[in-house]
Amino acid sequence: MEYTHLGRTGLRVSRLCLGTMNFGQQTEEADAHSIMDSALDNGINFFDTANAYGGTLGKGATETLLGNWFAQGGGRREKTVLATKLYGEMSDWPNDGKLSALNIRRALDASLTRLQTDYVDLYQFHHIDRATPWEEIWQAMETAVAQGKVLYAGSSNFAGWHIATAQAEAAKRNFVGLVSEQSIYNLLTRDVELEVLPAAQHFGLGIIPWSPLQGGLLGGVIRKQNEGKRRLEERSAKAVEEHREQLEAYEAFADELGHEPGDVALAWLLHQPAVTAPIIGPRTQDQLDAGLRALEVTLDEAALARLDEIFPGHKTAPEDYAW
Repeated sequence: MEYTHLGRTGLRVSRLCLGTMNFGQQTEEADAHSIMDSALDNGINFFDTANAYGGTLGKGATETLLGNWFAQGGGRREKTVLATKLYGEMSDWPNDGKLSALNIRRALDASLTRLQTDYVDLYQFHHIDRATPWEEIWQAMETAVAQGKVLYAGSSNFAGWHIATAQAEAAKRNFVGLVSEQSIYNLLTRDVELEVLPAAQHFGLGIIPWSPLQGGLLGGVIRKQNEGKRRLEERSAKAVEEHREQLEAYEAFADELGHEPGDVALAWLLHQPAVTAPIIGPRTQDQLDAGLRALEVTLDEAALARLDEIFPGHKTAPEDYAW
């Protein structure tokens, strides 16, 4: 396993981040625990979750599942760089969501209880809260850091100017501010290259891409569909038809390289200078093993250029649309 620093911090994390959103609802607890053990055995030390994850089992269920795994001991918590998130409404009662100082305090304590730990390594804002001023957010986070309940703060789904504003307000307080940004980023969805990636690199934030396979579209969907191995829902089928020509060219190129399409998609992210660790969200052990294979894929300049031809990206703004 390769490790890198999370943004400008001294914290070292694995080049793959284990996403847990499927744990509980789609993956039984015992199987999820086995996958997490295997992840640690393979050197993945970076785990991501959120207080709202749980699906039909209810919000908070995934954190509870992780907490039960930590409670087994064996150094599981000590070996894990634990990231969780807050923002989503946990109930229909006022102040039970978003980023007010009150909710940050309550949501953090509730997550710590479910996770059976006394601190979170990376506490992430799952979305921008346009109604709460940054001085309130940072004051609450400073308190959490001083109490030893949080080590680092991160964002998710922020625009570039949100990152810039957050860091400017943190600087006024002599506070570290954000150290990471979790965004959707993959070969098909490259909007963050316009302003989010440049902002993150300027301020020293590590990028943690979610949906690296674009919901499976970059995982060999055409071949699986032709072989009858995958039935697509209406939304996915529409996306396949919209991008069929690109996906067919992509899967053919992956064959030329001698790798599975999903491995190439993950490897491409690992070759992007702003990226710290893509999030893989396995439902099974086989899917975890597939994610680990990407670490063995090396893409040369010619291969990267060909992928850019198939899936055109963006120049940094404003050069993308101006001289």
